[in-house]
Amino acid sequence: MTHTERVTIEGVDFLTTLHLAGPIGLLALHGGVEGGTAELAAEVAARTGATLLTFTQPLGPPTHIPSTRMSPCTPLTTFLTHTTLTISLHGHSRRDAPRTIYVGGSNRPAARVLATALSDRAPLFLPLTALSEIPAPLRGLHPDNPVNRTRDGGVQLELPVLARTSHPAPTAPEIPPEEVVEALTAGVRSLMGRDEQR
Repeated sequence: MTHTERVTIEGVDFLTTLHLAGPIGLLALHGGVEGGTAELAAEVAARTGATLLTFTQPLGPPTHIPSTRMSPCTPLTTFLTHTTLTISLHGHSRRDAPRTIYVGGSNRPAARVLATALSDRAPLFLPLTALSEIPAPLRGLHPDNPVNRTRDGGVQLELPVLARTSHPAPTAPEIPPEEVVEALTAGVRSLMGRDEQR
């Protein structure tokens, strides 16, 4: 069952969409700012049976609130309580890395699983897992970051525009590239298999 709820964080109004399902969760905290992340998270969750939580901003100019300051509102608290591992989707716009996907977060084995799936199924992109090669602001290691607050921590994917949307100009909704959807779907399914083997 999917539940939508309006929440306010630091004076910014968000529309949250929460669908509780499997123990792995797809999270898009900045769906209203980092185009395509909410749509990508929703599509991968639908294909894998993962839990989903997205934040969008339907009203007013988009405002970026850092992940570490996203308050523990009811939808986020429910998501973090229900899931055991989070995959948090973000967007970067670094001009020197238009095809680089930075794979951060505290769960490094899970990060490598997703990076392998991306390498195999979305070869136009370069997933980087070495933390020393990921810009410090994009590493997703802060303990207050929601990606690290589930039992097994999580993986923060920082995706360039080309990995988030199939269109050079913004659309509503955004349409993520199929090869990226398939890659993340394969990676999440692999992680689900590992979880079942415990």
